[in-house]
Amino acid sequence: MIRIGEIDHVVLRAIDPGAMRRFYCEVLGCREERRQDEIGLLQLRAGASLIDLVTMDGRLGRQGGAAPGREGHNMDHFCLRVEDWDEAAILAHLEAHGVRIGELGSRYGARGEGPSIYCYDPQGNLVELKGPASGP
Repeated sequence: MIRIGEIDHVVLRAIDPGAMRRFYCEVLGCREERRQDEIGLLQLRAGASLIDLVTMDGRLGRQGGAAPGREGHNMDHFCLRVEDWDEAAILAHLEAHGVRIGELGSRYGARGEGPSIYCYDPQGNLVELKGPASGP
């Protein structure tokens, strides 16, 4: 039997790796962990998980076919759990960085029902920021 513990990493194919790195590091607080320029890979630490950015012109990016765009994305969304949830402060921070904000609401996640904010990275990927579960 296989038991899943958590999301290990997510891989995003990046049209503009610099803008993507700035969004995930400067806006969402990730940090650069590892870079493998020879294959076009930048790995960002997101808590216990990684967000991998793959350049479109690197060896890994070329294997994925056409670049993601308005008519086709390489995933629906992914969710990042946020410690010390303060919705008003999070929204103000996103707005100060010019981040496009989507729907706010209560959604079910790995730890239960709780607050969440949808926002978009510079490439149009939908990112869910998830607060604490409201019950056991």
